[in-house]
Amino acid sequence: MHVVKVVGAGPGQPAVRLVDGTGASVVEVEGFLRLLAVREFSPNTVRAYAHDLQKLYLFLAEAGLAAGEFTPARAMEFLQWLRLVSSSRRAQRLELGVVAGEGRVLSAKTCNRIMAAVSSFYEFLIASESYAGRENPIVKVTDQAAARVPGRSRPPLDNARKQRPVRRVLRVKTVEALPRPMAAEVYSALLGQLRKRRDRALLEVMWEGGLRPGEALGLRLEDISYGQRRVTIRKRNDHPRGVRQKSRRDRVVDLLEGRALPALTDYVMHERPADAEDSWVFLVGGKGKRRCEPLGYDGAVRMFARAAERAGVRDAWLTPHSLRHTHATRMFEGGMRELTLMTRLGHATPESMQVYIRVSDPEVVKDYRHAVGDQPR
Repeated sequence: MHVVKVVGAGPGQPAVRLVDGTGASVVEVEGFLRLLAVREFSPNTVRAYAHDLQKLYLFLAEAGLAAGEFTPARAMEFLQWLRLVSSSRRAQRLELGVVAGEGRVLSAKTCNRIMAAVSSFYEFLIASESYAGRENPIVKVTDQAAARVPGRSRPPLDNARKQRPVRRVLRVKTVEALPRPMAAEVYSALLGQLRKRRDRALLEVMWEGGLRPGEALGLRLEDISYGQRRVTIRKRNDHPRGVRQKSRRDRVVDLLEGRALPALTDYVMHERPADAEDSWVFLVGGKGKRRCEPLGYDGAVRMFARAAERAGVRDAWLTPHSLRHTHATRMFEGGMRELTLMTRLGHATPESMQVYIRVSDPEVVKDYRHAVGDQPR
């Protein structure tokens, strides 16, 4: 089983597909991925679903089973199989997994994500005629806590009736890890190793504005308001490299610290190709074949990794997205209120902000100082 790219995939068509050993497409998975693409899931999300279902079909092939023979008992075997199989993907080579035997096994969070993808896939199959009337093999129970969360996200397949939130019984216990804000000296070391004005502008926008990589890469020139010192994040689906904004709402992000906008101006005036026909801000420069093409995720990640390597600060957790965590932690520790920070970051619910509160809660620090008799100066 292999996940292959689909060249020239149009709107509403997945950019990847799952094929068997003979090169034939797996029909059920192709239909599921097409549904996700039609519902405008991001290309990265569709690709992740394809890789997750690849593991399901590898397990089924080893067990000599068809997709319709995947029962709750087999689902338990599948979870055990996931915890024992080693991975050679790039993320695992960067020490994001757990060492076991000859390689790195999938992390607990990855296993849970795969089980959730398989559950959504079988919901899709159950809705089709050939699987109608069957139960989802991933056992689920009603989640009373999630029912009280406003604006909760929906699974990939919507039903006509009102949905009840559920949680999956088959899952691996995970640790709710804290984000790792980037130290000031680490960020300075990264900036010192950047060789292009474009790269500095990209990092400064994410650091000062708390933007996701996709939001920064998806900026157009008309989204920058120098007079008002802000940028507008808009929902777009037309980026040639598949860059997407995660949030489903547009928002305005003020840049008042005097770093991001000067870096953007310096890049646009002195380095950005003047003959570019599109208005995307961050473009590929130089004299190669890809000159004037919009910069994508892969290029940004490679640039960031090379800079971290040269600066001697490379670590598995240090990614472009860590700039967003750094901004959120900085703002919260500086006194920004939870709800206003939620709006600035584009989170859908206050629950999304809890992770930053746990990094450094001023009230906890204040009470601790009072308890030990240490009065702030």
